[in-house]
Amino acid sequence: MFLKLPENNEKIFWTQHSKDKMRQYQLSDKRVLKVLRKPDRKEEGVAPNTLAVMQITGTKKHPTEIWLMYQTVKVRSPKAKFKKIKIISTWRYPARSPIGKEIPIPPDILEEIQKMTSSPS
Repeated sequence: MFLKLPENNEKIFWTQHSKDKMRQYQLSDKRVLKVLRKPDRKEEGVAPNTLAVMQITGTKKHPTEIWLMYQTVKVRSPKAKFKKIKIISTWRYPARSPIGKEIPIPPDILEEIQKMTSSPS
C-alpha cells in the first residue's frame, strides 16, 4: 500500500521524520490531522516546547493509540503574524497508555527526536 505523503502549506509543516513514521505506521495525513483536531488526550511533549496529542483507535480486543508530537511556531510575514503547526513525529502505540504518566514513545523514535532537537539547525 502506497501512501501519498503530505505537502507543506501555510498552516502545517511536516518534518521528514514525521513523513517517515507515517509511512512506517501506515497513517495518512488526514488521519494525523484528525488526531490534531480532536484529541482524546493532550500531554506535554518530551522535546522542549512541544505538545503530544493522542486518539484512541483499534478494538477492545486489540486496543491501539495514535500519538502526534507537534510544535506551534510563530511566523512573521510582511502581511500578518500567524502561527504555524510543525508536526515533529507521529506513531502508533500498541496498547492503552496510562493517563498522566510519561508518554510511551518507542525507543527508536525517542532517539531520533533527541538527535533532531540536539543538533543545531
